[in-house]
Amino acid sequence: MEYRLLGRSGLKISTLTMGTMTFGGVGWAKTVGDLGVSEARKMIDICIDAGINLIDTANAYSAGECENIIGDVLSGKRPQGVLLATKARFGMGDGPNDQGLSRYHLIRECEASLKRLKTDVIDLYQVHEWDGQTPLEETMEALDTLIRQGKVRYVGCSNYSGWHIMKALGIAKDHRYQRFVSQQIHYTLEARDAEYELLPISIDQGLGVLVWSPLAGGLLSGKHRRNQAAPEGTRQFAGWTEPPIRDENRLWNIVETLVAIGEERGVSAAQVALAWLIGRKAVTSVIIGGRTEAQFRDNIAAAELKLTDEERKRLDAVSLPPVIYPYWHQLNTVSDRLGEADLELFGPHLQQ
Repeated sequence: MEYRLLGRSGLKISTLTMGTMTFGGVGWAKTVGDLGVSEARKMIDICIDAGINLIDTANAYSAGECENIIGDVLSGKRPQGVLLATKARFGMGDGPNDQGLSRYHLIRECEASLKRLKTDVIDLYQVHEWDGQTPLEETMEALDTLIRQGKVRYVGCSNYSGWHIMKALGIAKDHRYQRFVSQQIHYTLEARDAEYELLPISIDQGLGVLVWSPLAGGLLSGKHRRNQAAPEGTRQFAGWTEPPIRDENRLWNIVETLVAIGEERGVSAAQVALAWLIGRKAVTSVIIGGRTEAQFRDNIAAAELKLTDEERKRLDAVSLPPVIYPYWHQLNTVSDRLGEADLELFGPHLQQ
């Protein structure tokens, strides 16, 4: 297992992170999975034994039950060096202040997560989504307070746009608050939108990148194929709608290329999709999840898979996003003066 620095911090995390949304099965999360304490313990042991040192969760997963399960598994015997990450933003009640990124909600939910996780400190505390009604100064100050109180070690964001991130980093600098060290984003071969803004920002501003749902809700696992019904027991069979598929033909072209490369290498399509992400310059760690031991073990094997340049070009050929404005203008006029961050988007296009 390889370990990489998380943004501009001295914290090293494994290139694979353990995702836990399959724990609990309460409410909407039942569609994803409903693993209990004994099953979760087995999955956590598998990941830790493989060298994964970060476990990611959120207060909204199964209405807090996911955090409870992790706390029960790790209570009193959290292995040395194993890190915990969680998130807050979404509704945890019906009251007017039971959601959002206000100081009130963030501090209350952090303290509730600490109790459920049965720990004294959260290693990475992430704001789960944008809140356009709370002043960003209030959110950043609340996160800074949690760090200074010793309840949180590092902070990050998730599902922010480029301007959201830059505004937050600017406020942190102006007020000398602790800055985000990372962002958690959706990024796959099927959904490469992050290459327009989010990945270049990460390179330019020194943010780590954690990737959620790296197999596009299972669509890139190889189980789903063109002109075939979704296999029973999968998220798609249960009606899962993330990510939105805007070009189904493109999706199946990507899947067929993943399957072909996997067959040539003697590995699963899922491993190829994960290895592609791990090999992207801006990506720090890819969050893997599953309902079964076999799924976790197969995903973990991707940490050792290195794709060739030729294989990456084949994947680019079926997945490369169009260059939208202002990027097509930049590509046409200033391709001789592109920086490292620019090349995160433009690199594959220049090679064509």
